[in-house]
Amino acid sequence: MKTILFAFHLCLGMLAAASAADSGRVQVRVDLAHPKLPSDKKHTTYLKVGLTGLEAPKDAKPNRPPANVAIVLDRSGSMGGEKIVQAREAAVAAIERLGGDDIVSVIAFDTAVTTVVPATKLSSREEIIAAIRKIEVGGSTALFAGVSKGAEELRKFKSPQMVSRIVLLSDGQANVGPQSADELGRYGLSLGKEGISVTTIGLGLGYNEQLMAQLAQHSDGNHAFIKEPSELAAVFTEEFGDILSVVAQELKVKVTCPEGVRPVRVLGREASIRGAVVEVMMNQLRAGQEKYALLEIEAPAGTADQLIGDIEVSYRENNDTAPRLIASRSTATRAANDAEVEKNAVAPILVEVAKQIGVERQMIAVKLSDEGKVKEAEKIFLDNARTLREQAQLWKAPDLYIQGNANITLNNGNNARGATWQTYRNAAQVTSNNLMTQNGASNSNAMSNTMLLNNGQAVLVPGSGSLLNMPAPRPGDPLRLVVPQGSTLTVPGAVKITPPASR
Repeated sequence: MKTILFAFHLCLGMLAAASAADSGRVQVRVDLAHPKLPSDKKHTTYLKVGLTGLEAPKDAKPNRPPANVAIVLDRSGSMGGEKIVQAREAAVAAIERLGGDDIVSVIAFDTAVTTVVPATKLSSREEIIAAIRKIEVGGSTALFAGVSKGAEELRKFKSPQMVSRIVLLSDGQANVGPQSADELGRYGLSLGKEGISVTTIGLGLGYNEQLMAQLAQHSDGNHAFIKEPSELAAVFTEEFGDILSVVAQELKVKVTCPEGVRPVRVLGREASIRGAVVEVMMNQLRAGQEKYALLEIEAPAGTADQLIGDIEVSYRENNDTAPRLIASRSTATRAANDAEVEKNAVAPILVEVAKQIGVERQMIAVKLSDEGKVKEAEKIFLDNARTLREQAQLWKAPDLYIQGNANITLNNGNNARGATWQTYRNAAQVTSNNLMTQNGASNSNAMSNTMLLNNGQAVLVPGSGSLLNMPAPRPGDPLRLVVPQGSTLTVPGAVKITPPASR
């Protein structure tokens, strides 16, 4: 029977004015970037609908849903040597984490596709592991066919009560069958609508990072860039931990705006906007994770309180046979002047807006660079970096400063070209995918790529009260400290750093 919880709440002008409702393992929170709007003119604001997966109560009996996983391994010629050895062992380690009720299939592809292990329960674990260890390298890279075969195996046992995911590893360019990022992105979108997410793991500098990232992003899956084969085991371990902690699937956010309120766009995610109705789909939500829809809205002038939208969130917990529904409402009051509007602005939402717009501009610059328009790309990278750093100081948000640094690094690669550019853009695809899908907050691969783009710097942003360094450098790595203009860092008994008033 459908479970319905109605939680109507009016957003009336401060951070506490957000509406929060929960039912079971998912909590829904509705926030408005500007809970006070001007009365004399139109105003652009942002509505955030956040969905957080809740941990099970400590006294609850462990009860995770069965996993239905297809491991799809590239065995083309370039995967020879250490790469295929580490890939096999990473797959074996992942298999070891699964339980007897889980379903696994293993696909290997080169010029052709081979079903190494058809979809089966893990009752014969030793046979599956032995089959994986027999995978040897071959010819070209039929990536699309490999993913398609993985999806075919998942469908044999797929049910709403299972977590279905493809884990794809490749080190090369797709050169057999469909080869464009747009084609694979569309395929990822269709898989996402089936409830199948695709995690893509790119190994080395030779793979098509746009293609792999699009496939992951549009299916609401993870994307990882690995420079060395030795890193594979850790990424597979994290990925299977993610699969085994999913608490909800088939998530949908629906916002219906009243007359006069115009939905403009959803930042970072695919969305359907039909007149006043906005719909955003998400695939899977794990415990401890927040995913959100961030809707840009144009609100009209007026003197009365303004309804921004009615919100419905539906989702299905792993043991549900029908979706659950949470309903909420967002309303803004009117401000006497622009100063009051800005005084009541909700910084955390505007920080998320800045992140998403920053990623959007970064991806435009990467595309221009790929087209040989290096100077045009440079202008966007540097403008983006400056804007993000300014917003970091305005909102006391170290994350934005880190993102600004990444654009400086990307521009260095844009001018250097070659392996340097490819390394930076691969890392940027990981960080972009994780920002847009909100999949990578606790992902060490995402953090290591963020660190790469931040050039190992620790960052102090004025008013933030702390240094941000993601993650901590390894022993022996140099650590550089960035202290933005106007900020002072004091280390008791050691050193005081104050940058000059101008540069």
